[in-house]
Amino acid sequence: MICFIHVLLKNFHMEKNSIIESSSLSVFGSSGFIGSRYCEKYPNAIKIERDNRLPQSKNILYFISAVDNSAVLDGDIHKYVDTNLKILIEVLINCKNNNIIFNFISSCFVYGDCELPASENTFCNPKGFYSITKRCAEQLLISFCNTFDINFRILRLCTVYGPGDKKVSKKKNAIQYIINEIKQNRDVNLYDNGEHTRDMMHVDDVCNSINMIITKSGLNQIYNVGSGRPTKIRDVVEIAKSLSNSTSKIHSIDTPKFHTIVSPKNFYMNIDKLTNLGFKQKITLEEGIAQLCD
Repeated sequence: MICFIHVLLKNFHMEKNSIIESSSLSVFGSSGFIGSRYCEKYPNAIKIERDNRLPQSKNILYFISAVDNSAVLDGDIHKYVDTNLKILIEVLINCKNNNIIFNFISSCFVYGDCELPASENTFCNPKGFYSITKRCAEQLLISFCNTFDINFRILRLCTVYGPGDKKVSKKKNAIQYIINEIKQNRDVNLYDNGEHTRDMMHVDDVCNSINMIITKSGLNQIYNVGSGRPTKIRDVVEIAKSLSNSTSKIHSIDTPKFHTIVSPKNFYMNIDKLTNLGFKQKITLEEGIAQLCD
C-alpha cells in the first residue's frame, strides 16, 4: 500500500496557489446528497467546482466519495481508487504550506465486523472495496497531514437518510428506495426479514453535527457521527407502511453472498465524543421517515 501511495504522489505536481479566505469553508463534493444539504443549511460555505482541486479557504470540508460497494459487480473497480484516493491526493497536494484544517468525511463502514457499539478507538476491519478504500483514505490523510503539519479531523458518518438524494436505487440509499416502493403499494423483499440493524440519522441532524464538530471540536481527532442506536430495517419499513397506509407485503429473502462479504449484519456506534460537544438529535426516526413518505 505504501508503494501504491508513493506512485500516486509522484504523478501529481504541486500547484502554486493562494488560500484567500481564512474564515470561510471550502466544500469539496458540494453537489452530492450530504454536501448539497450542508451548503443549503450553511450558505456561507464556498462550493468548489467538481473538477477544481484548489481550496479557497483555510478550512476544508471534504465530502468526495464513491457511494457504495456495488460498482465492483459491474467491473468498475478503478472507481474506488480514482474517487476515494486519487482525487483526495490531488487536493492534499494543494494543501501543503497553507495552514489548512482538513475536515474529512469518512464512513462507519470502515469498522466492518467489530464489537458494538463501535467507538473511535475500535479496530477497523473494512470488508468491501468501498470500505477498504475509505479506510485507506483515512490513513493516507493522517500520514500526509502529519508529514506536512496539516491539521485534520475525520468524521465517520452513520447511514444517512432524508429528502434530497437524487441517486436513489437498490444499490444506493436502499432505505429511500424501499420507502418509495411502499408508497407505490409494491411488495418489498427484505434480507433475513429485515432483522439487520444500522445506525441511522437524518441528513439535517448529520449536517448539524458536522458543523458542530468543525467549529467546536479539537484538531487531529476522529469523531463518530450517528444516533448511537441500532435500528432494524424491518422497523423502518413498518413505520413507512403505517404512515403511507400502504398495502405492501413484506417478504423475507436470504441475504446474498456479496452483501455478507462487504457489509456487517448489525452495526451502531458509540457517539460519546459527539454528545460531549453538546450535540442533540432533533429529528426522530418517525419524523424523518414521514418526510420521505410525503
